[in-house]
Amino acid sequence: MPRHVTAGVDSSPESLAAAHWAAREAALRDARLLLVHVEEWPLPLAVAAPTIDRDDHRRWAHRLLDAAAAEVRARHPDADVTTRLLSGRPPAALAVEAAGSELLVLGSRGLGTVAGALMGSVGTAVIGATEVPVVVVRAGEGGERAREVVAGVDLHPGTDDVLAFAFAAAGRRDVALRVVHAAKVPLFHAHAPAHRERAAAEAAAALGAALAPWRERFPAVAVTERAVPGAAAQVLVEEAAGALLVVTGRRIRRAPVVPHIGHVAHAVMHHCTAPVAVVAHA
Repeated sequence: MPRHVTAGVDSSPESLAAAHWAAREAALRDARLLLVHVEEWPLPLAVAAPTIDRDDHRRWAHRLLDAAAAEVRARHPDADVTTRLLSGRPPAALAVEAAGSELLVLGSRGLGTVAGALMGSVGTAVIGATEVPVVVVRAGEGGERAREVVAGVDLHPGTDDVLAFAFAAAGRRDVALRVVHAAKVPLFHAHAPAHRERAAAEAAAALGAALAPWRERFPAVAVTERAVPGAAAQVLVEEAAGALLVVTGRRIRRAPVVPHIGHVAHAVMHHCTAPVAVVAHA
């Protein structure tokens, strides 16, 4: 299939916000938009009803996709939109579908019923199961008037994957990029100003060195850098207030039972109102 951005949809306002965000992103990338819905059958016990049969449920799913596509086309008339109905458990089906996409976009909360939850445990499982960048969008679509992308980096291996996504996102939107790094201060020195200043200075030097090649690669992107003493999750949530897009990373972990996306990504997704891009890295 040609280059495309994938958005998972259910009947929730959050998933429609995700679909509209994905349409704009696809336009920026000169890519197609694929809207997908996962038909989960048999229905979960919490919503199963003897009056609903497979054919009725499938017709409902097709109507849902058609309505979502119509709304997206109405607001984005130049978008190249296609739809696909998937079957199976939502985390596995969405993760497999995402493998062929440049990006997967999900609503920040789903209904958790017939429509299928796209966040909560399902969304976390999808993010943990795919290595494609995943963007999580709340209803209202976040700070669309903001003029800054904010990226959080930990300066460990994998930082380049996060920076590559963040610089490209800022460049496509012609907005500034702010890169944030949480400077670690030993617990027994946490309240000592001299140690906090030293930790911040060392972190700032390391951050500047990490950004140097990316500044050369993206000379048109205005970049500011912030090395802030504190816990990474709290620092990034505070720094990301009012952002257009927040970018964070997650380490790829082979956890066969419980998906793990990292506490920073988890905190940012649940506390930031802006769309959050989670970039997987080794």
